[in-house]
Amino acid sequence: MDSENSGPAVYYVAIDDGGARGVRFGCNDSLVPIRGVAVPGDPLSVALGRLLEAGMPVDSDAALYDSLADSSLRYLSGYMSGATVVVNLSGSLRPGGVCDIPRIQAQLTQTIVSASGASRAEIYVNGRTLTEALSVR
Repeated sequence: MDSENSGPAVYYVAIDDGGARGVRFGCNDSLVPIRGVAVPGDPLSVALGRLLEAGMPVDSDAALYDSLADSSLRYLSGYMSGATVVVNLSGSLRPGGVCDIPRIQAQLTQTIVSASGASRAEIYVNGRTLTEALSVR
């Protein structure tokens, strides 16, 4: 499925398109993979670097949303534990509303699972689970 000259997929949100451009989730949104150019390095750190950098990829087709744009997260570490990838992030999460909570979870989880080849992801922000980090106001 991956060609050798394409990097890991990073996932963004097509708001309210009902699954037309990707997997439907959350508030009738779609999760849309965008592949970057291949660069050397661990696919997980490359993908998370792209996702957590401010701003969307320049060449992405329009009308995609990045629910992490207002957050300032950094990738600290990741490792495999069986079929699960465990990822540690630091920084702050700033969802832009109630619909951003499933968007943040989906963007992070799908990008991490896709890049690592794991079947599931456990994501920690400042030592708390992603769910806990998103529920703290």
